[in-house]
Amino acid sequence: MRTRTGAWVPVALIGLALIPIVAGTSRLVELAGGPHTLPANPRIAASPAPVVVHIVSAILYAILGALQFSSALRRRRPGWHRAAGRVLVVLGFAVAGSALWMTQFYPYQEDTGALLYVFRLAFGSGMAAAIVLGFAAIRRRDIAGHRAWMTRAYALALGAGTQAFTQGIGESLFGAGAPRTDLMLGAGWAINLAVAEYVIRRGRARTRGRSAARVTA
Repeated sequence: MRTRTGAWVPVALIGLALIPIVAGTSRLVELAGGPHTLPANPRIAASPAPVVVHIVSAILYAILGALQFSSALRRRRPGWHRAAGRVLVVLGFAVAGSALWMTQFYPYQEDTGALLYVFRLAFGSGMAAAIVLGFAAIRRRDIAGHRAWMTRAYALALGAGTQAFTQGIGESLFGAGAPRTDLMLGAGWAINLAVAEYVIRRGRARTRGRSAARVTA
């Protein structure tokens, strides 16, 4: 039963990322000269390069990163896990770096304000820092620390998936406009981090429990 449950984790994570994946792909199609299915965004039209980098790297990071949470795949193909991890470090920096660039140099979106600017700087920097700490942890053979930091980084990267719900529900209840929209979007990152911390702590508790059981046996 535990194996079957674990097998659904990557599927659930990709499912959460599906809305931003579809929206991002539609934006790429528009930038390539295809039909316009999303609201016009003058910021993107003026400087599309960072948006393309962000969307492509975020889609690849979301899909490839979800597979890293498959315990069966880690056991059966450890070489693949390590190789994919190296690619994910590069993709993660591309996601965080392009997000920070757009935060710093793009004008505010409609119905957003300074609070969202602070959130994006904090969570974008936090994602980059988590990747650095996760890479440093695996270099010193700290597997538990590596998993914890990479889980946090992935949770922050998947913020857009949760924001589709927090913003949609929030605007239907309270309407749009700063700082309400800022708080709704910030809630997406906060929820993901809270879930990540719960998963990390539960994993550590299970590890301690198994270690105690082995000692007792």
